[in-house]
Amino acid sequence: MKPHFKQIVTVIFSVFLLSCTAEENNSTPITTTPPVVNPPVVNPPTTIPSSINYLALGDSYTIGQSVCETCRFPEQLKSSLRTMYSSTISLKIIATTGWTTSNLISAIDTQKPESNYDLVTLLIGVNNQYQHRDFSVYEKEFPDLVNKAIMLAKGDKKNVVVISIPDYAYTPYGKNLAGDQSAKISAEITKYNAFAENYCNTNQVAFVSITDITREGLNNPNLVASDGLHPSESAYKIFVDRMMPKVKIALQN
Repeated sequence: MKPHFKQIVTVIFSVFLLSCTAEENNSTPITTTPPVVNPPVVNPPTTIPSSINYLALGDSYTIGQSVCETCRFPEQLKSSLRTMYSSTISLKIIATTGWTTSNLISAIDTQKPESNYDLVTLLIGVNNQYQHRDFSVYEKEFPDLVNKAIMLAKGDKKNVVVISIPDYAYTPYGKNLAGDQSAKISAEITKYNAFAENYCNTNQVAFVSITDITREGLNNPNLVASDGLHPSESAYKIFVDRMMPKVKIALQN
């Protein structure tokens, strides 16, 4: 083969190889699919009625024995809700120091409150224990009171919040009772609260335990009112903080 001819063949072959390489590089473009990014889930803000009717049922712990009128927990709860939601809140209290479950039932039956409440709280039972009533009375009457509370809460159990019984054994008064009855008092309060909590859980009624707060009464005297027996304004504030999540659920539309 002549040198000139060989050079021509070499050039043609080189062009052919370059052409093939270019076709391979441009044959199918490589594409990447961007990952799908879902928008963040935003929970809608909780709304409650602009006007709330609140009924508080109980005894000395509800009426706020030995603290100012605005210091008792229903008033503090009312104030907190008004500040939080700018709602108009009407509060009615059916409670008196010394009342047992029997007394509260009688008072409700006598007063015949309307069944139009957006929120009903119930805290009752300490005087059944204190007055040494047979526990069977509480077993019968506590469910009756819960059902009355539901009826008064527009027939909606979601609008009812039950609060546990404080433990007065952890107060100066309880400590000074003759014969050091602290252990017996606490055991009986625990029995009452266990029954109430179990009943509420079984029947899907909100239950808030605040008993552990009151059991700090001897370690923290600020939790006890000036009478040495009942919760103080500070204790009631902690009650309200503990209750608030369940209260929000009860009130939300």
